[in-house]
Amino acid sequence: MTLRWGLLSTALINDRIIDAARSTSRADVVAVASRDAERAAAYARERGIDRAHGAYEALLEDPGVDAVYISLPNGMHVEWTLRALEAGKHVLVEKPFSPDVESVVQSFDAADARGLILSEGFMWRHQPQTAELIRLVGEGAIGPLRLVRAAFSFPLEATRGAADTRFDPALEGGALMDVGTYCVNAIRAIAGEPEHVAAEQVVGRTGVDVVFTAALRCPDDVVTHFDCAFVLSYRAALEVAGEDGSLFVADPWHAHEPGIELRRGDGLELLPFERTDAYRLELENIADAVAGDVPLLLGRDDAVGQARVLEALYRSARMSTPLEVSQ
Repeated sequence: MTLRWGLLSTALINDRIIDAARSTSRADVVAVASRDAERAAAYARERGIDRAHGAYEALLEDPGVDAVYISLPNGMHVEWTLRALEAGKHVLVEKPFSPDVESVVQSFDAADARGLILSEGFMWRHQPQTAELIRLVGEGAIGPLRLVRAAFSFPLEATRGAADTRFDPALEGGALMDVGTYCVNAIRAIAGEPEHVAAEQVVGRTGVDVVFTAALRCPDDVVTHFDCAFVLSYRAALEVAGEDGSLFVADPWHAHEPGIELRRGDGLELLPFERTDAYRLELENIADAVAGDVPLLLGRDDAVGQARVLEALYRSARMSTPLEVSQ
């Protein structure tokens, strides 16, 4: 099955989706929308996209579009997800979906009522490296799980400039909502849903967190920690420790140089992986789920769980106190 995709915005990350669609028979990017008709037309022309729309609403009304990729600023994700679902389109909404649990539940209710697929865009979860990491932990390769540590940071202002929408509190910017969401997602995928969180943040001059760190306690007394930032040099790492050893991934989120280090008392074993386009795997999973051939990898449970933890982390940071995560 080939899904015909429309891009809701002209964000830079769209290029990853466009390239991925061109590498598979199960996805085809056929339309793009911008609030500026000239910008949409130029974008479509430069990238060989068939149709350009000068309004987001026009793309949702396009009968030649089966599914919509929403790469708008964070604060617009829920509104346009709901509007796309109401228009009868399947939706891939770029992470983070929302830190508001009720909004995420409402969105999945709308998708289910219409028989549509809705997925949050954590492309890193589709990587073979990630699947193997989760399998190794589950099969006891490092013994009983005890600890997870994750990190992701980069200097946003130096890289993209102070006008980047991720510095805008009205658009749900901040380090936690951008890079921190990967860390939270990893902790949840490996250790289960956190039960308690204790968070701290440093708020920058625009009113969003530029450094965010937290400790999270998960089932079976597994303790976890992550840190993320917009004001540090590039850092990316994921460590999973058990009673008999540990697993370390130096490039967990983008896997430009994939590989897992399995560290045990008898030495270190490097588990290599071929570099894979996770965006292609993401698009293929959605197309196959729409066709009913496979389960959707990231659906309601994952998105709601993610929102629940983000919500608790922000409350803990604002109150400067540990909090129980409501289930």
